[in-house]
Amino acid sequence: MPATAAAEPSGSAAPRRTLLVIGGAEDKRGRSVVLRRFVRLAGGRRSRIVIVPTASSFDTEATQTYAAVFQRLRAGDSIATVNPTSRQDAFDPDLVARLDDATGVFMTGGNQLKLTQHIVGTPVGEAIVRAYHRGAVIAGTSAGASAMSRFMISMGDEGLTPRQRASQLSSGLGLLERVVVDQHFDQRARYGRLLSIVATSLDLIGLGIDENTAAEIVNERRLTVLGAGAVFVIDGRRAVTDSPEARRGAPLLVSGAVVHSLPAGASFDLADATLVGFVEHHLDVGVVVGGTHDRSAADLGQVASDTGMTPPPA
Repeated sequence: MPATAAAEPSGSAAPRRTLLVIGGAEDKRGRSVVLRRFVRLAGGRRSRIVIVPTASSFDTEATQTYAAVFQRLRAGDSIATVNPTSRQDAFDPDLVARLDDATGVFMTGGNQLKLTQHIVGTPVGEAIVRAYHRGAVIAGTSAGASAMSRFMISMGDEGLTPRQRASQLSSGLGLLERVVVDQHFDQRARYGRLLSIVATSLDLIGLGIDENTAAEIVNERRLTVLGAGAVFVIDGRRAVTDSPEARRGAPLLVSGAVVHSLPAGASFDLADATLVGFVEHHLDVGVVVGGTHDRSAADLGQVASDTGMTPPPA
C-alpha cells in the first residue's frame, strides 16, 4: 500500500492527491481497517479532520459517531464539522476556512443527490476540491463515495441485469474524471445498474465497491484495495452494446466489457485498466504474485500493518 500522503507539500514537489473511496458500512468498532487508514493518511496525531455529514438524514448522530471513531483511532484533537443544510449555507466563508485548514475531509453516507446539490459548484465544494489538490486526503463512504466522481449515479434500479435507463447520472465533485462509482455493490446487487451506465457511456470506467471495503486512489491513477470485500472494475471501452436502440427498461446487450474483481491487496492502474500487483492476504502468510516481486519487505509489511495481517517474511 502506498505510504502516508503528505497533507501539506514542501518545496516545489507536487502534492500527492489521495482519495479513499469507501463502499459503506465500514467497521467502526473492531480493527476499523478502512477508517484507520483514513486517519493515518490525514496525519494521525497531527491530523486536522473535517467531517461533512450533509448527505445524512441523521447528520448530528453521524458526526458524533465518526468523531468518536477517529478519536479512538488516535486522530488529532482538531475534528471540525462542515454541514451546509442548504446551497446558500455552502457560501459561508467560515465553512470554507475550516476546509482550507483540513488535512483530511470525510464525507458520510446518506443521499448523494442531497450532498451534491448542496455543495457542487459552491465555495464549500470548491474548497473540497482545493484541499484535494493541495494534498489533503478526501474520503467518502456510501453517498460520499459516489459524489467524488465527475458523473455520479444519483439513483437507479438494483439487480444483476443491465437495463436501458435503469440509472440516472448527476454532476459530482469531479475528483475522479472518466470514472463512475457505485457502493454497497455486492450487498445490494448493483452490478446491473453500474453496467448499464458503462454501456451508455463506454469511455467511463465503472467502480463497484463492496461494504467495509475501500479503494485508495493516488493521483487519479493508482488504485489499491483494502478492507473485507472487493472492488469491481468494469472497462467497456472496447465493448459492443445496443444502448442507442434499446427500448426503455429492456435488457441491454453488452459484449466485450472486461470485468476485474479486486480483493484487498490488489493494485490497479485506472488509466491502463490493468492489474499492477497483488499480495494475497492470509493470517499467516503473504503470497506475492502478478508484478509485485520487486516490492520491498518494508512495503509488504506496511500493507500487512494497515490491514491487520501478519507481514510476510523478508
